[in-house]
Amino acid sequence: MKVKNANAGLLTNFETMDLFKSRGADKATGGMLSASEMKVYDYLEKTPAGQQTRENITRFFKATEQYKLTKAEQLQASNLRPASAVEVHLIVEDCDERLASDAVDQFLEKIEEILPPIPEPEEPAAEDDAGEGAQPEGTEMEADV
Repeated sequence: MKVKNANAGLLTNFETMDLFKSRGADKATGGMLSASEMKVYDYLEKTPAGQQTRENITRFFKATEQYKLTKAEQLQASNLRPASAVEVHLIVEDCDERLASDAVDQFLEKIEEILPPIPEPEEPAAEDDAGEGAQPEGTEMEADV
């Protein structure tokens, strides 16, 4: 990958995924992406960005302009999709001074309304029955005799 314009701007996770898709990430072969880029794409699919659309992101940025958040704070909110006031306080610097508690609640309502829900984590693969009841190696228990 060749850098055309370093530090041209910040990208949301969705925009990063969109860039990878344009380079063939959603194809089985991986398109023109390196192995590490495919790993990033696979990871991002499991985050809120995997459910978002360009319209969601555009609407979110327009709807949250009134809170006078920095571009980085808006970006983090779209990437992380906070669901509680505590999470908003972790994203917005000096949140107590910049946003009233009702503004935080309104901000969370906008997130809930505009951004799609966080995807459910996948269930871990079931272990085969042969391993049930077996002690992990090196954890033998001593018996009192």
